[in-house]
Amino acid sequence: MTSFNVSPIVPLEADLRAMLGRCGAANLSNVLLKRGFRNTFLLGLKSVSGTTDPMVGPAFTMRWIPAREDVDSMDLYSRNDSLHRRAIEECPPDSVLIMSTGNDSRASCMGDMMALRLKMRGVAGVVTDGGFRDAPGIRSSGLPCFELESSGPATPIWLHPVEFNTPIGCAGVPIYPGDIIVGDGEGVVAIPRGVVREVAEEAVRVAEYEVFVAMHLRRGRSIYGLFPATYESRFEYQKWLNDGRPGASG
Repeated sequence: MTSFNVSPIVPLEADLRAMLGRCGAANLSNVLLKRGFRNTFLLGLKSVSGTTDPMVGPAFTMRWIPAREDVDSMDLYSRNDSLHRRAIEECPPDSVLIMSTGNDSRASCMGDMMALRLKMRGVAGVVTDGGFRDAPGIRSSGLPCFELESSGPATPIWLHPVEFNTPIGCAGVPIYPGDIIVGDGEGVVAIPRGVVREVAEEAVRVAEYEVFVAMHLRRGRSIYGLFPATYESRFEYQKWLNDGRPGASG
């Protein structure tokens, strides 16, 4: 088994968590693109848990390689020094466990009992570019989980855990420990920790402007001069804010 020291994950500030939960993964990826970050959206992943609540938290990473018969077995998998089992017990509360399989879904990298344990420990969610098993149980646990596709075969058949809390690639996106992961009905996005506050603040402004736009579109207004924003529409939007957002729902 691999042995190494694990650096602590810095918790996400409560105000940032609240802001990011309002923004939407696609919105956040667009704001990141404006800052030159082109590869932040984990394409092809979908929610297995069925939850509509946003998943937000710092990344606690785990990397897998293909299994080998003289190393991987169910007996070895069940040992307490298994890196897989350690990751379930050591992923910090409010973090997102994000597991890289190299887009290999031939075996599951988690099932419902591990999902339930993570939920009870206060982990924010799980992301993999592989697959999970026991989808009904994962859904009943209430833990937000995102995967490439469901996978039933036992983990040691195809997957071997080699390290956690180190840089990984997941669904083709570089993820460093502590990067902020946001997942929702649109998918999953990874935000470099150093820009998360400025990204969150701008994304909230974008999301709020879209509330204003949607209100007018429902009234039959043309998209011209409204979306994307113009100088005139921004002035109108600011007045709407100053007046207390009249006509907005929610």
